[in-house]
Amino acid sequence: MSHTLDSSRKKIRVLIADDERGARLALEVPLRLNGYEVATVASGREAIELGGLHQFDVVLTDVFMPDGGGLDVIREFRRLCPGTKVIAMTAQGSLETAMEAISEGAVDFIAKPFDLDQVMGVVERAAAQLQSEADESEPDFPDSGLIGHSPQMVRVYKLTAYAARTDTTVLIEGESGTGKELVSRSIHRYSRRAARPFTAINCSALTETLLESELFGYAKGSFTGASSDRPGLFESTNGGTILLDELGTTGRSFQASLLRVLQEQEVRRIGEHDARKVDVRVIGATNSNLEQLIEQGLFRADLFYRLGVLRIKLPPLRERGVEDLKMLARHFVKKYGPGKQISNEAMGQLSSYSWPGNVRELENAIEHAVAVCTNHIIRVSDLPEHVVGQETPGITTPQRVEPLSLIDDRPTLEELGRRYTQLILAETGGNKSRAAEVLGINRRTLYRYLGADGVSISADDDDGEGSPGDSHES
Repeated sequence: MSHTLDSSRKKIRVLIADDERGARLALEVPLRLNGYEVATVASGREAIELGGLHQFDVVLTDVFMPDGGGLDVIREFRRLCPGTKVIAMTAQGSLETAMEAISEGAVDFIAKPFDLDQVMGVVERAAAQLQSEADESEPDFPDSGLIGHSPQMVRVYKLTAYAARTDTTVLIEGESGTGKELVSRSIHRYSRRAARPFTAINCSALTETLLESELFGYAKGSFTGASSDRPGLFESTNGGTILLDELGTTGRSFQASLLRVLQEQEVRRIGEHDARKVDVRVIGATNSNLEQLIEQGLFRADLFYRLGVLRIKLPPLRERGVEDLKMLARHFVKKYGPGKQISNEAMGQLSSYSWPGNVRELENAIEHAVAVCTNHIIRVSDLPEHVVGQETPGITTPQRVEPLSLIDDRPTLEELGRRYTQLILAETGGNKSRAAEVLGINRRTLYRYLGADGVSISADDDDGEGSPGDSHES
């Protein structure tokens, strides 16, 4: 049976986890030959670690492995990457094992020794299901406002998900307009604190004295105008999340006070001696290079390390690629002008601009275009003048992060051909005539493949063939 992938679709990334090298090879070769991108590991622990670093579409995992079993793999991928289709395999198959694998989230179950066509069929069905889900969801955009499929944004999504599972402090870095507050709100929304308040404050908009009084509160009479006690934002946000934006603009005195809050989980109102306990998750955000500010003596290194337990760096729009820009543009058109569309020429003009103001600037440009557009098609003439008139480098294609980069011994096409020939020969029980028929080659070519790999070929084959030099060979 021939298995081919639709060349118009993106390649499906497959991870194989099996402690038996022969089983890994038997799956890797035909999957590669049929257009899949494949990475292999020898344990469940390695599979889980690799899944935390790279995105896979399909996982084939053995159930019983000495270092982290397949059920652990299924559970972790279901938790971390719910869109990944996990297929369980085992030579110790039973109804109980199959039921447990399916209940944990596996989409299918294959017993060993497996039939190659069956495996390929199962993988193809999983790939088709993934594509169907992607097609169905494409017109809709996430409520979070975080949109894009580039490798940089996939990494942001993963780190955001990791942050939401914990209470650790987070530092979000990125140029203005890249979506730092959107990431912060997403972390809060999917955390255990979601039912409690989310408070955002722009540190650059206030003097240091006002900033401390806003965040920490003050006691009556502590300064002129303090006519009553007032709790600060840390107290009013108790149980929730507070975003401190533009932290790089704060002074060292405020930084020292903030560090004390993070370390002691308590605040002291201005004018009071007693501290009050608070339970607030702090997220810092900055468009400054804090490490450079530390070198210049403008930012405390201890606060930087305390905030940066988990760092999320947002890429500028110009580095995210044309596809991300198109997705964002369509999203904003849908948001501000339902029923309107954007012409190919206008989209091309958007792609040729570098967007120094990032996603926020793109949103403003689309809102402008929708406002001046006189029909249902947004054209180049509807875009802001600075977007149309400025010569800029435009959007660049981001560097892809491939799972295959983790494989040191990536085989050549010739090596894949030899491996696949050996695989088919093993499946036919050593019958070379049958293997040649399956492969669609003559026996002389088959011998050449096998001989090139150092396989000894005898003159008297057990399937009744003659030697490689038989005159009747065509």
